[in-house]
Amino acid sequence: MRSLFLRLAALSMLAVLGACATTHGDDAIPGATFVLVRHAEKADDNARDPSLSPAGQKRAEKLAKRLRDTPLVAIYASNFRRTQQTAAPVAASQHLTVTTYDAARPAADFAAELRRKYMTGTVLVVGHSNTIPPLAQALCGCDIGPTADSEYGRRITIHVLNDGRATVDDRREP
Repeated sequence: MRSLFLRLAALSMLAVLGACATTHGDDAIPGATFVLVRHAEKADDNARDPSLSPAGQKRAEKLAKRLRDTPLVAIYASNFRRTQQTAAPVAASQHLTVTTYDAARPAADFAAELRRKYMTGTVLVVGHSNTIPPLAQALCGCDIGPTADSEYGRRITIHVLNDGRATVDDRREP
């Protein structure tokens, strides 16, 4: 009897763990993907609305190359010059227009709008070190660590499945 109980308990645990795991089969389930990045390096840390530095312009071009094989359905950038300039090479390569959003808008509200508008496809959002992590958290319903003010190579990709589950790929690129 005890052996049967232990086997049932083990099977139950495997079923629970299997339900929590992300499987390769999830890739076939439709849903929306949100690629979130901070703007590239800015030219002047003291200006309120600086342009990108030469290094930032290179990073923006690299982002366009990295996303070249990822067809986007929309691109969003906050209403600052550095985010618009980061998004511009991607928009040009994908033949899309950048939609401007208010960086001061609550992350939960913006995430709800994005999830409502985009049930499929991939959306790029360019924001700031203090706006991208909260937006990522609101999109996935998970914990996302902060982005340092000196960090420009972080890319957070969230795939939201139609059943509401989300997977997160949080990577840092040089």
